Amino acid sequence: MTATPDGPVHDDRPDGEQPGIETAAPEGTDTVSTEALHATPRQGAAPADHEEEDEATRRRIPFLQQLPLLVALVLVWMALWGSVTPLTIITGVVVAVLVTRAFFLPPVELSRRFNPWWALVFLGRFFGELFLASFQVAFLAFSPRGTPHSAVMRVQLRTRADLILTLTSIAISLVPGSLVIEVDRRRAMLYVHVLGAESDADVEEARRHTLSIERLIIAAIGSRSEWEQVR
Repeated sequence: MTATPDGPVHDDRPDGEQPGIETAAPEGTDTVSTEALHATPRQGAAPADHEEEDEATRRRIPFLQQLPLLVALVLVWMALWGSVTPLTIITGVVVAVLVTRAFFLPPVELSRRFNPWWALVFLGRFFGELFLASFQVAFLAFSPRGTPHSAVMRVQLRTRADLILTLTSIAISLVPGSLVIEVDRRRAMLYVHVLGAESDADVEEARRHTLSIERLIIAAIGSRSEWEQVR
């Protein structure tokens, strides 16, 4: 892209080429550049497996598989009313059944596997990083070096389980300095904004950190096949 002295800005990119995404940097410093995160799809092009996936997720969900969601909705209903009475329980059950029947939600498939040791390891690491990251972000905010660099990276997860994808996104976003800004559920990809990414090595370290969080969650509640894939 070039600008002429007396004319408008002209785009010199070849047809179809997408611009790269650059992170903001203070004036006078180098800019950390990353590849374009999104490619513009062709109109009318839709992978065949997407339609098959939508059809599969709309199949009838077994009651036992939907029971945790129903219980959670009843608890939310009682919390909204601020009381636990037979009336609120009955009305909560009615509302939960109506919500799950009227609004389509993708089924959350549970692995029926839970490892208490790995769950404790994950919680210990999560709260430890939550504590340390608070001080790291505070240091960056008051650092005399000025505005820190940041980057947006794309992370390809190794599981397609919706529950693990969601828990990984929540765990990453709750720790100061990192935030999941977009989730590609079909391809199991996360787009993560990272604060303080001064180099490509910092971005790669943040990518490995995201995958390690996913690994701990899989170790705690993932299926045996998923655990064998990442162990």
